[in-house]
Amino acid sequence: MNGTQPSSCYWNLTAEKIGLTFAYCLIFLVSLAGNAVIAIIVYKTRTMRKPINFLIVNMAMSDLLFPIFSIPRDIQLLYINSWLIDGSLGKASCKLVNFLLHVSFAVSVQSLVLIAVDRFGAVVYPLRSPLISSRLCSFFILATCIVALAFFSPFLFTFKVVEFANELFCLELPWEEAFGEFSSEENYYVSWLVIFIFIPLLLITILLHYHLYKAQVTQDSR
Repeated sequence: MNGTQPSSCYWNLTAEKIGLTFAYCLIFLVSLAGNAVIAIIVYKTRTMRKPINFLIVNMAMSDLLFPIFSIPRDIQLLYINSWLIDGSLGKASCKLVNFLLHVSFAVSVQSLVLIAVDRFGAVVYPLRSPLISSRLCSFFILATCIVALAFFSPFLFTFKVVEFANELFCLELPWEEAFGEFSSEENYYVSWLVIFIFIPLLLITILLHYHLYKAQVTQDSR
């Protein structure tokens, strides 16, 4: 029994890795196809070219960054727990991968908030002009990208490729090393949680609850 146990564990681990790899590839393909189809439909269909749909496309395009940059890395880490790219390209890719993943998250969250605001205006003030017009929609889409790029720009300085035991690793270094002793990593992450998680969740919850309440009142009055 002792002689067969390592072999059994090896095969179980191999089967688990193969299963996870298949799942990652499936998620990758479905995500690429789904988000791309949304953008194509809105682009090809004139009647779909409305602010609400442009906001959805903005979220879909930001969501594309996640499978493109995250899933290949996750598959690689199943088999090799190190950074494979060396030199200037390796340093740049280490920074960009972590930077763009967080930018994708921030743009998606902001897009969800804007979609909730647009639906709130359509239900609560149906006879008025939309809260987010076509011109404002373009401005807000650009603003979501600028805010996300600016807020997570520190990651371009804190993530570096580090060599340890003849292997390379993409790690986030202490902020004091990148920005000096007066920088506060804790305050940054707290502000990140407040700005991109707590406040959006609170706004979306309030808007959607009022949205549903107003829709129910309208339906009952009929």
